[in-house]
Amino acid sequence: MTDALHVLVVEDDPNVRLGCEQALQLEDIPVTAVESAEQALRLLAPGFPGVVVSDIRLPGMDGMALLKEVRRIDPELPVVLITGHGDVSLAVQAMKDGAHDFVEKPFSPDYLVEIARRALDKRRLTLEVRQLRARLESRDQLEGRLIGQSQAMMRVRQLVTDLGNSAADILIEGETGTGKELVARCLHDASPRRNGNFVAINCGGLPETLFESEIFGHEAGAYTGAGKRRIGKIEHASGGTLFLDEIESMPMAMQIKLLRVLQERTLERLGSNTPIPVNCRVIAATKADLKVLSDQGQFRADFYYRLNVATLPLPPLRERREDIPLLFEHFLLQAAARHERPVPAADSSRTGPLLAYDWPGNVRELRNVADRCVLGIEAGFPPFGTQAPAGPQALAESVAAFERSLIADALARNGGSLARAAEALCVAKTTLHDKIRKYRLGEQG
Repeated sequence: MTDALHVLVVEDDPNVRLGCEQALQLEDIPVTAVESAEQALRLLAPGFPGVVVSDIRLPGMDGMALLKEVRRIDPELPVVLITGHGDVSLAVQAMKDGAHDFVEKPFSPDYLVEIARRALDKRRLTLEVRQLRARLESRDQLEGRLIGQSQAMMRVRQLVTDLGNSAADILIEGETGTGKELVARCLHDASPRRNGNFVAINCGGLPETLFESEIFGHEAGAYTGAGKRRIGKIEHASGGTLFLDEIESMPMAMQIKLLRVLQERTLERLGSNTPIPVNCRVIAATKADLKVLSDQGQFRADFYYRLNVATLPLPPLRERREDIPLLFEHFLLQAAARHERPVPAADSSRTGPLLAYDWPGNVRELRNVADRCVLGIEAGFPPFGTQAPAGPQALAESVAAFERSLIADALARNGGSLARAAEALCVAKTTLHDKIRKYRLGEQG
């Protein structure tokens, strides 16, 4: 047996079994052949790296019973059944029972190879998707959700850890695409309120006429069309977390009403005078500087100071370039699992352009590029073209930033091993050690 994808042939006729073996081997397809279903079952397990090709007529357990057992062991394992001239009706029933395909005797070697290749291709994709999902599930910890080894991201994770268990309201600041909602969800999951609702509101996505009803809810008959009571977003978030995204776009009139709710922790539904206590944590997110907006009279200063109990700033991607290769790999895995496509082969020529680009759309833009890469619709790489970082930058600074990113990438890809990273970068270990200290990357082995 082998870990490579191969065909398990189950055939009691020694001549047919040998013919199947030879036909597949001549096409460089690994094959294992046995003479009974009982022998085959001893070789099968969930995640079996291959497909089964079995005769229907076998001594002892027949092919139909084998199909049933294979489906029990691994429902996605392809089974191709070999039928005699009078067994076509059995083969049709087998297809209804989950067989991948069937081959009718007599058959040509080329036809067997064609069927086997199709089944192997299907199995290969199934196993790759399983592996991707398993790898993604293993990254469910905070380090796997807020990815990056830069000092900036380590600081973000530390803040999430420190603030997660607190009851303090939090203001997340960051450019578009930096992952503000993801950080808000991490804060919620790290809090004692994790079993409560996480209710997200895009403050810029609701018409002002509907905002009050959506936020506070309403009683039946509160206004024309209000046929029954509606629980508002804030009330729904009680016991959990209320996430106010794009808070800078909230209308001034609504800021006043929401400020009162945050101060008193009670609300009244539209059409009601009964105060309802609410117990939710408020996390707001903004891509603008609320202090500047409040100074300019475009955002209420009292509302700003009420929200700004604790601030969590998110760095733009261009300020943590050393995280780009690790993030890109993660997004490739996600995209491949989501689209059920194979992961594109590693290509070192991508690293330079990825690190040089300015990423105005930040992490969201990088994820979109990974999606296009998996879907095979990139027109050359990168599809955005190289672009120098925004603003003036001295040559020495550019070179240092690029070198730091390459070293961080090499360390990440080699499990933090100094020796393997030095070999990958074709530099002496002592030289790499000095550069790690110079760039404060931290030695890891």
